[in-house]
Amino acid sequence: MPVAHKKIGVDMTIRKKQKQDKIVIDLTGPQGNAFYLLAVVKKTFARSGAPELGESICEEMKKGDYEHLVKTFDLYLGDHFILER
Repeated sequence: MPVAHKKIGVDMTIRKKQKQDKIVIDLTGPQGNAFYLLAVVKKTFARSGAPELGESICEEMKKGDYEHLVKTFDLYLGDHFILER
């Protein structure tokens, strides 16, 4: 529960650290690079024991433009990653 403090007439609330369930990817930075996103898909599915599925998703991601790539990434990995612009 946040703790409120008053100091010099300013209200300040500091919350305790919360566990992040999802990894944030900033699409405006280096992590937004299409090759980076493809690598994330491959690594994620390889670690889960389904590298063939990762390859298949990557092929689907490459069938369109960058927006298609991002939407496909989000479709398959949106439960684990947050994409930000």
